[in-house]
Amino acid sequence: MPPTSTTDASTASENGARGTSVIVNVLQVIRCFTSDEPLQGVTEIAAQVGLHKSSVSRILATLEQEHVVERDESSRKYRLGLGLIAVAGPLLANLDVRRIAMEDLQTLCELTGETVALAIWDGSTAVTVEQVPSPQKIKHTSALGSRYNTGLSASVQVPLAYMDPDHVRRLLDTCPIRLDGDITPEHYLERLAGVRRQGHAVNYGETSTDEVGVAAPVFDHRGKVVATILVAAPRYRIPESALPELTRACMVAARRVSQRLGSPLD
Repeated sequence: MPPTSTTDASTASENGARGTSVIVNVLQVIRCFTSDEPLQGVTEIAAQVGLHKSSVSRILATLEQEHVVERDESSRKYRLGLGLIAVAGPLLANLDVRRIAMEDLQTLCELTGETVALAIWDGSTAVTVEQVPSPQKIKHTSALGSRYNTGLSASVQVPLAYMDPDHVRRLLDTCPIRLDGDITPEHYLERLAGVRRQGHAVNYGETSTDEVGVAAPVFDHRGKVVATILVAAPRYRIPESALPELTRACMVAARRVSQRLGSPLD
């Protein structure tokens, strides 16, 4: 095979650079569509990405053909289309919430000095799937795979709070979920409604007199609760006055993991 000429090599390099710049331009156009500004016109996009309006128009026309963007009928501006989900689908389907959450679980443990766990709801119990133990000598931990079905457990309250109340009542009636003490199903449903409003659950010595648990939900890209982050600590170390700070730290960690999963949080 004859050697490639200098001219051919130069042309190939220019074509490669041109192809790269086209891809970059397309990605820049797509990134103009945000949750705050979901509708974008050619003029607005051109100003943001620094391209001529004719170039932006050609890119949008191609993206529209592939259903990555679509026209809004009333404004005639563009918005992201369902074709983008088809592209991102394999990534979204294979996201490992344990892997995604690990960094924030470790950070939360360092911040609070207490054990932090990640729980998944399996339909009738909260299952511990990841844990970062407290560095302190006295701590509360559980083996991976531990299951909890006590209704007052913080890791149980959170997933139930985001379910249909009729479904929760069926779980109570058929006993997968156990209510201890004098709490009635009606009062429990009211409590779950409060958990949903506040975005967190607290178990202050209710299932075990020497343990405190606070938990917050993790949402995926569909806005669905897919996991719960729990901070567990000895009760003697957490006075009630410290609960707001502990709860706030837990909620911040859960929110960060949710955002990593593409949750549409504000």
